[in-house]
Amino acid sequence: MQSSMTTVEGMTRSAAQAGRGFRADVQGMRAIAVGLVLLYHAGVPFVSGGYIGVDVFFVISGYLISSHLLDSLQRNGRIDFGEFYARRVRRILPASLVVAVLTAAAAVVVVPPLGLERVLKDGLATILYVPNVWFAIQNTNYLADHSPSPYQHYWSLGVEEQFYLGWPLLLMVLVLLVRRRRGLVIGAIAVFAAGSFALGIVVTPMNQPYAFFLLPTRAWELLLGALVAALLLRRALAIPNWVAAIGSWCGLAVILVCSVAYDDQTVFPGTAALAPALGAALMILFGSVSAAGGPGMALATRPMQFIGLISYSLYLVHWPLLVLSQAAVGEQHPLDTGIKILIGVVLAVPAAWLLFRFVETPLRSPSWLTKRRPRVTLVGILALTMALALSFGVTIAWSSTRDVPAGPPVSVAPSTPQVPPHATEVLPSNLRPKLAAVADDVPRLYGDGCHNDFDRAEVQECRYGAKNAHTLVALFGDSHAAQWFPALADWAETNTGVGIDVYTKSSCPSANLTVLDKGVPYVSCDRWRDAVLAALVAAAPDVVVISNYSAYQLPGVSGDKRETAWGEGVEETVKQLEAAGSQVLLISDTPRFESPPPTCISGNPTSVKECAGPRADVLDEPFLMAERHHVEQADGTVLGLSDYICDDQWCPVIVDDLLVYRDVNHLTTPFVSYLAPALKPVLDELVAGGATSTP
Repeated sequence: MQSSMTTVEGMTRSAAQAGRGFRADVQGMRAIAVGLVLLYHAGVPFVSGGYIGVDVFFVISGYLISSHLLDSLQRNGRIDFGEFYARRVRRILPASLVVAVLTAAAAVVVVPPLGLERVLKDGLATILYVPNVWFAIQNTNYLADHSPSPYQHYWSLGVEEQFYLGWPLLLMVLVLLVRRRRGLVIGAIAVFAAGSFALGIVVTPMNQPYAFFLLPTRAWELLLGALVAALLLRRALAIPNWVAAIGSWCGLAVILVCSVAYDDQTVFPGTAALAPALGAALMILFGSVSAAGGPGMALATRPMQFIGLISYSLYLVHWPLLVLSQAAVGEQHPLDTGIKILIGVVLAVPAAWLLFRFVETPLRSPSWLTKRRPRVTLVGILALTMALALSFGVTIAWSSTRDVPAGPPVSVAPSTPQVPPHATEVLPSNLRPKLAAVADDVPRLYGDGCHNDFDRAEVQECRYGAKNAHTLVALFGDSHAAQWFPALADWAETNTGVGIDVYTKSSCPSANLTVLDKGVPYVSCDRWRDAVLAALVAAAPDVVVISNYSAYQLPGVSGDKRETAWGEGVEETVKQLEAAGSQVLLISDTPRFESPPPTCISGNPTSVKECAGPRADVLDEPFLMAERHHVEQADGTVLGLSDYICDDQWCPVIVDDLLVYRDVNHLTTPFVSYLAPALKPVLDELVAGGATSTP
């Protein structure tokens, strides 16, 4: 599941809604929305769906901006585009750019060297007003990302900026085409919103990051606000006060229920985004009637008005404060909820007030600028954007070329794996692979096109080793199966006549069950797995080696039930393969860290042990034991290598001169090759006719 919050078009006493006075209830809604997001990001347990604040803000933003545009069209018959865009620039960009620059400066100080380049690239996308597009292309999972970007919350600002760019022109054309007939305008907006919503429903299961981050699949929420604006344009809602009060409370109740009922496993946006967006629309629509007994009085209280007033600045500052504070203490030392509340809520408020008071407010409408033509504002922001983009580009180039600190050289890896492993506590100068190159350290089957990505579902035809093999071994599973390829290849080289067929696909386990990918059922995986199983049953290789990531989310299953469902899925796969005449070897899963060890090492070159993970935390041994039981029930063989990777207490990140992990849960190719001798006797025995499970 993914989340963030959107920045919204301001609505203050100095910037009242066109055609009507200031609406305190809308200001209070902003306070509710930003409060939900802050509590969610701080990890408060009962606000598991607080990310729906983004949807509330999209609706508010669409309502406010469309109210202004529609009023201008009704009064003047046109939109002054220059003035409109100049006001938007002055309203949104000063605070946004100041926070973006300060975030970059802080990141240079606190982010470990190996992670800095990525952060600065995120910042460049933000400066260029396309952070949502950038994060969609990066296939980002906002909520589950192990090392979130301090710029990732800017995605929502990108959506709004892109909406502001095209909506005024589209709305003016629409109004002129229908000759200002209000009913037709309302109908057309509703059609546009319905089309965008339908697109979001279609795209969410196909490519969830695209559905989450991009304007076409998010525009319906802003258009829902525009629809409310069109309904209320220069006319009051003709309903009794008691109906308005009930309607407003119902809208608020829907928002609050979603904030506690949704969680990271909720498929989002899809249809799930409809409820909070409708809740916000109901509050705005019925809140236009001053109804005693409605939520308006509570929303109009001074604390709610204050938070609503600074909500844009508060949203901008709270996320970098949280992310950079975590980076400062090290990702390996997660901040507890109390500390995150202190930083991301308590301290964020005065920081946001300072930004609001000294940046947002004075630059919204300075006389020295508003008295000039709009083009002065627009040309000025273009020049500033280019200058900042150039500065970010130079900083990125610097970060990509600077050396990662290294310690003294240590001995090379031993010829055979050791139990327990020999942990290295300083960064050796002869580290393999080098930290700077670790991102590219993947098994060669990736470069050969033999590892399927998320979209490819066809069965690969990739054989390594002897082409006319008398002994055939198949490697089947996700990227955690693919990581073992170097060890299998090393073993095959010492055995003539051995061929290795590769069937691996990103985030697609060999266990015969549906898994979630970014909260959405992974349909492409199911199709591919079925086809591979059919091919393996038909070919019946001598040995099928499987291995899988052990922390998949399963639809509608959690806790102990997940463990059982997973075990049954693995057992079913093993039974099918064994029944076809193959012997199955499961290599148990490897440790899983909360943050990338290479990044941690780059920030702790003389105290690498700081980056090691407690065995009890990074290795889910009860789960692995349950998986072992199911595989053995199906007459499969299990090979556990945990004792070669971890000692009794810790899982080190460097063993002798070998970097163990390339990211949070994959082993490096040199370390897998180092473990190859531990696989050899088991593979030899299976090829010879049988084997038993090993620890």
